Amino acid sequence: MDPIAPGSSLHFLGIGGIGVSAVARIALGMGFKVSGSDVRESRLTIGMRNEGATVHIGHRPEHLDGVDRVVVSTAIPPHNVELVEAQRRSLPILHRSELLAWFVSQYRSVGVTGTHGKGTISAMVASILDADHQQPGFIIGGFLTQFQTNARAGSGTWMVVEVDESDGSHANVPVNDLVCNFLEADHLNYYRDLDHIIESMAEVVNQGPALKHLYVNGDCPGNRRLLTMVNKPATTYGVETDVDYRGRAVDTSQLPLKFEAFARGESLGIFTLPLAGRYNIVNAMGAIAVAHRLGVPVESMRRGLAECRGLENRFTIRQAGGITLVKDYNSHPTAIRKVLESARDLAHGKVYSVFKPYRYTLTNYLREEYATAFKGSDTVVITTMYAANEDPIPGVDTEFVVRLLQDGGLLVKHIPDQNHIVGWLRSVVVPGDQVIFFGGDDFFAMADAWADSIEPSAS
Repeated sequence: MDPIAPGSSLHFLGIGGIGVSAVARIALGMGFKVSGSDVRESRLTIGMRNEGATVHIGHRPEHLDGVDRVVVSTAIPPHNVELVEAQRRSLPILHRSELLAWFVSQYRSVGVTGTHGKGTISAMVASILDADHQQPGFIIGGFLTQFQTNARAGSGTWMVVEVDESDGSHANVPVNDLVCNFLEADHLNYYRDLDHIIESMAEVVNQGPALKHLYVNGDCPGNRRLLTMVNKPATTYGVETDVDYRGRAVDTSQLPLKFEAFARGESLGIFTLPLAGRYNIVNAMGAIAVAHRLGVPVESMRRGLAECRGLENRFTIRQAGGITLVKDYNSHPTAIRKVLESARDLAHGKVYSVFKPYRYTLTNYLREEYATAFKGSDTVVITTMYAANEDPIPGVDTEFVVRLLQDGGLLVKHIPDQNHIVGWLRSVVVPGDQVIFFGGDDFFAMADAWADSIEPSAS
């Protein structure tokens, strides 16, 4: 991409999206004029406006007046009126990943990708570098609780970036060090199958002109296959297998997690992580592997992880009226299983999992994994599938998921209208029970509204 003149005016379509707003924040921090539009007001649009961006609610052609370049994401449809107007005016149009790549090229960069855990590892690396007084920039597809933002330009030389592989745009981001946390079947609206996912990642690694070193979670079979296909130096990390950097829990506690880290067999000591979910130990080992190889002192790593608060709505816990409410963004069966494995220790009563099936393609391909993903739940509440504009697959629908879980021996409550979920939960959940909402912002708003109705002052 051609260099962008200092002070240029960049207009972002969908500026209220978590990924687009992150890139827009970096643009603001680097001195560009930023404007954008979205279909509704949100915390992100308000935040962008408060930081100096011009934000419009609704899309209109005149919003492009005075704009030098237009930035879009894969989510923007071709008929969007501002996109059509930008084409009519012959304005340069950039994909979000192209602009992200240009920003990243101005820094020394660490990228984190993979099916799940990439946002959390990105947050951990950023926290470690911050604890080492490196003042890193970061661009992450989630809201970092510790820094109260999803992106910042930073005043140092480092940029930490969550690299989205969902639509193949990870090929556009030229990071120097790349972490691949998991490679499992996901985003099957774009990829054919798991083989396609692994092949695509191998191509990104092998052809990345700036990439110097690869880090992979060696516990993941997909990553082990990836290692046989790449031509770059690689470091492995994990908790279960023979890897270069290995973590070992020192007890069964959570909040905080305590574990010992080993670098090629040599102990780096005990680390404390103020997060729930024992799977976060492997995430932390990914961050430690990067930091250790880059020469960050162990004490900075220890301090950075102790200060890391993770991402909002990633195993986020809220207590209300003696009930434990958990909000978790994951919809992939592996991630659901890992959350439930850790959640049992957080409450002594029953565990209710609330889930909206996601995409026909994913449900169909991973049907066997979904059949066992909710093990540990006393009841699974299922509401109507979110299809994301996919074409239906005959026989794969919400009722299919209900039968799948029931055949696996689980008690399932099917509530087609999600607006009725909390009403039913109120009738059965008692103090000491735990309710886990797996999904997106609509589910999290539901959980918070319920908690507020029980204890309005809860936070």
